[in-house]
Amino acid sequence: MPDLLVKLYDLPDGQRPARELALRGIVVRLALPYEKTQVLAWVRERFGDGWADECDVAFGNQPRSCFVAVDRGALAGFACHDSTCRNFFGPMGVAAEARGRGIGGALLLACLHAMAAAGYAYAIIGGAGNGAIYRKVAGAVEIEGSTPGIYRDRLTSTH
Repeated sequence: MPDLLVKLYDLPDGQRPARELALRGIVVRLALPYEKTQVLAWVRERFGDGWADECDVAFGNQPRSCFVAVDRGALAGFACHDSTCRNFFGPMGVAAEARGRGIGGALLLACLHAMAAAGYAYAIIGGAGNGAIYRKVAGAVEIEGSTPGIYRDRLTSTH
């Protein structure tokens, strides 16, 4: 899976998708410190230990770098940046039952705009799979020669 690159100085409006979701009762916002245990448990249950570990790092960053989508009090999705590596977006996940409603795109843009506000000119999306959402929402392009990128030499066993 290749890494992708996003120009943060040329992002689409990040507020519009969030406003549209808010009209349907879904709020996209920065996660709050007292939500950490709940968010990490939700991420671990749906996406595994690896993503939960990366999300944990995002809660420890100053400023925090974990965003959540909340649908009438229930967690519907999350997205992080600066957790795997500095200047990296991800991980991001949306609950299976909430997909197709624009939540992933709104979370993506919230994170990317936060990265731009922090002074980054570009964001890297590591191991992006097919990358369709990143291309469509943020104009991401493939970084040639980036496979396997930072995800090589992963632990496969604790023995």
